[in-house]
Amino acid sequence: MPPADAGRRRWLAGTAAAAAWPGLVSAAPAAVPARAIPSSGEPLPPVGLGSWITFNVGQDAPAREACTEVVRAFFAAGGRLIDSSPMYGSSQATIGHALARLGRPPALFSAEKVWIGDARRGAAQMEASRAFWGVPRFDLMQVHNLLAWQEHLPRLLEMKAAGRLRYVGITTSEGRRHGEIEQILRSQPVDFVQLSYNLLDREAERRLLPLAQERRIAVIVNRPFRQGQLLDALQRHRLPGWAAEIGCDGWAQVALKFVISHPAVTCVIPATSQVAHLRQNMGAMQSRLPDAALRERMAAEVAAL
Repeated sequence: MPPADAGRRRWLAGTAAAAAWPGLVSAAPAAVPARAIPSSGEPLPPVGLGSWITFNVGQDAPAREACTEVVRAFFAAGGRLIDSSPMYGSSQATIGHALARLGRPPALFSAEKVWIGDARRGAAQMEASRAFWGVPRFDLMQVHNLLAWQEHLPRLLEMKAAGRLRYVGITTSEGRRHGEIEQILRSQPVDFVQLSYNLLDREAERRLLPLAQERRIAVIVNRPFRQGQLLDALQRHRLPGWAAEIGCDGWAQVALKFVISHPAVTCVIPATSQVAHLRQNMGAMQSRLPDAALRERMAAEVAAL
């Protein structure tokens, strides 16, 4: 068994069942509540770490070290899933640098994407991504924005069957191509779907989130803050009284708790280059989540601001 798998096995051995939220288990090392991946039962903490823009720092040494400290704080808070893509500039190399500096934390759940129109070059791109990260294999490989998915997806499924991947997924963003995503979820044996969902962009609630539940497909949510635009708008307003009732000390936690309280959502991946923001994001996993009635109130009040 590779060292990363052995470490993951020890991490999973530390988990215990919990009844606080449906479908959740309590995960070591920090009593972090985690959702189970439907296709396997493996637990994932519901807040992960994205890398779009924030980790695209090139060879800027101070910026790379700042990102390393974000990753350090992420694992210290019980995080697991880190997501990237060849589309994200130097983000993959930045992640690899951080993982190397931190001794390659065994809790890591590596989520990558294949993003190339010429599917014949997909294998080479994925191998280059793996080298950037410095991992023996990826936990999850996703077809980014459905680019050439008809060619990439069969290869990914073959890689999974051969033990070269653990999970296979597809992605979209900004509410695009939901019809095609729905067709793939109904017809293909994917483990994950990644999509955009937040307090204002709720199109996924209509068909995709219920379908993912029905088909037992894990959901990763991107753009929970609308790439910062949502938080910029919300910061001009005082937190409502109900925010304290669900343990929120800022608008970021309000936005994240709304996302992860949907029963179909497995993990949300906010991106940041600041440790203080990372810690606030991870704090969304603590205290109670809003129920269905409060979720509707949250969405209505934010839409009215």
